[in-house]
Amino acid sequence: MKNQRTILLWIIGLLMAAIATWQFYRFAGFRDSKGLLETQGGAIHLWLAIGAAVITCLCAFMGIFRRINKTEEFHITS
Repeated sequence: MKNQRTILLWIIGLLMAAIATWQFYRFAGFRDSKGLLETQGGAIHLWLAIGAAVITCLCAFMGIFRRINKTEEFHITS
């Protein structure tokens, strides 16, 4: 069950990273109807990129720090 959660975190994190990159690309290259670059018109793309990046960071944080402070059992055999 833990392995499935880890895989799900990886999938969600990578998907959100791809979406963040794509949305930022759309924001950076947003053009108005005349074909001119526009800085304020694609603000929704910037906010979507920021949101996806935050979710990516949360998935990475959960993937890394969920394993800390969990005791591992060591079996000593003689």
